[in-house]
Amino acid sequence: MNARSRSLGWDATAAIEALAAADAALWEWTPAQDQIRFTGSTRSLGLGPLAPECSGAAFIALAQPQDRALAERILKPQDEGAEIAVRLRMRGSEVCLWRGVWLEDGLRAAGMVALETKFAGSDKDALTGLLDRRTFVARVAETLTQAGEYELIVADVDRLRRLNEALGHERADLVLSALGSRLSAAFSHAAAPARIGEDEFAVLLPRGAAGPADRVREALEQPLRVAGFDIYPTVSIGAVATEGGPDAPDASELLRRAELAVEQAKSAGRGGAAAYGRALESDSLSRLAMESDLRNAFVRGEIEPFFQPIVNLHTGAVAGFEALARWRHPRRGLVPPDEFLTLTDEMGLMNDLGLLMMTQAAKQLAEWLHRHPTAGALFCSVNLSVGEIERANLVEDVDRIIRETGLPRGALKLEVTEGDIMRDTARAAEVLKQLKEVGASLALDDFGTGFSSLSYLAKLPFDTLKIDRYFVLTMDKDEGSAKIVKSVVNLGRDLSLEVVAEGVENAGLAIRLVEASCHYGQGFGYAPALPAQEAEVYLNESLADGAAPLKQRSA
Repeated sequence: MNARSRSLGWDATAAIEALAAADAALWEWTPAQDQIRFTGSTRSLGLGPLAPECSGAAFIALAQPQDRALAERILKPQDEGAEIAVRLRMRGSEVCLWRGVWLEDGLRAAGMVALETKFAGSDKDALTGLLDRRTFVARVAETLTQAGEYELIVADVDRLRRLNEALGHERADLVLSALGSRLSAAFSHAAAPARIGEDEFAVLLPRGAAGPADRVREALEQPLRVAGFDIYPTVSIGAVATEGGPDAPDASELLRRAELAVEQAKSAGRGGAAAYGRALESDSLSRLAMESDLRNAFVRGEIEPFFQPIVNLHTGAVAGFEALARWRHPRRGLVPPDEFLTLTDEMGLMNDLGLLMMTQAAKQLAEWLHRHPTAGALFCSVNLSVGEIERANLVEDVDRIIRETGLPRGALKLEVTEGDIMRDTARAAEVLKQLKEVGASLALDDFGTGFSSLSYLAKLPFDTLKIDRYFVLTMDKDEGSAKIVKSVVNLGRDLSLEVVAEGVENAGLAIRLVEASCHYGQGFGYAPALPAQEAEVYLNESLADGAAPLKQRSA
């Protein structure tokens, strides 16, 4: 790999031919070195016989005189994450679309440039230069008129939405652009590589081609470096085989089958692969039915909170509960949380679920406090889903819920993960401050599993740290875990934060946590998540006996 390839973060050399065919190029501008580098076609972009590397002044001179101020705008350093989108007339009256983003605190910019005429009303995807979906279907239909065996491969980029959330759309587009270039470079034009959806690529190959799915995976799963982050793409692959000729299936139908296989592959986890078979049709119908049922579940009130007790380790009294979503399906009974939470996320309903859980948990807690005034400072924790802290109306909704239920300050506790904070620490800090101001308390969930918490923990208005259950469960077997637990408890004390240990499965672990001076514990050693009525019975027993029942040490 040459120097330009390393600086761009992917094997640019392998993609040059593909970029040239698409009348597109990748560019990278480093102000400190006064150097702009290109990978791909430059002559066809109206840049003339431009060298792969040139100075900023040389680049500006290639723009039409009236557009040179726009060329200067492309090169002007900006804050990290600032987007570049410029329509620039080059020599020969060529109009180019320049897209990119500033990286590394404004020390570098990178992006893609393409001819406007190439993509306006063309058969190419503007971001990658590959065939678009409509043209791909037409190409497949044309190919299938010829006798022979073929395989249609669809590759879905895993967790693209998470990538968008973490990097922003512009930088995520750079990843997709690079993946498209790789795919085009890896296959001949006869293979008809295409981008058929936001995160989906497709290739049609002769059946005799060796390991087509493996070739697609090899092309797309090489590491990238974008915005200072090492990205390791994974793809889920679906394949469908067919014969060409007069009885060949409709091209659109063939693509539908391949996409159905992709869904099957994704259901098994990231990086999976599946081939189309008739059984997938019934599975697909079942999934459609489940999606319909889940949408209706929100309307019909089938989603409800179950409550897992959080116990004061020193007194044994119930201090609060964590509300966890459960779905009472009218025919299937309780749907396993992992199953319907994954589907909820895929359907884009996590924010709806979060608001529902906050509302119901707050109402239930208010009822308990009314009926059991001796319960003291009882609280209820609710998890904020990934990205929910960035939801526009979150603070307003929390304020409204607390006012309508009359909960005392701090009774509604919102749990946030480190990953949510790291995406935009400054914004997260402001939102957390506002949530505290309207009366919520805040917990940092799964503490100890990340690597950046100490740098900002003292600056953010948390009330509670929650130790990940893994460290608690392994305290007896791994002295390192025991030391981590003790360190987190000490850190919490030094920062005046309460500490909750998850995964308290037996009395032995509870004793170890008490010895470490941990405040609270929750886990199956006390109780699983319980329906509201059973949780209230558990609370009553704790109030009557002065302590929550706890299992003895496991054998």
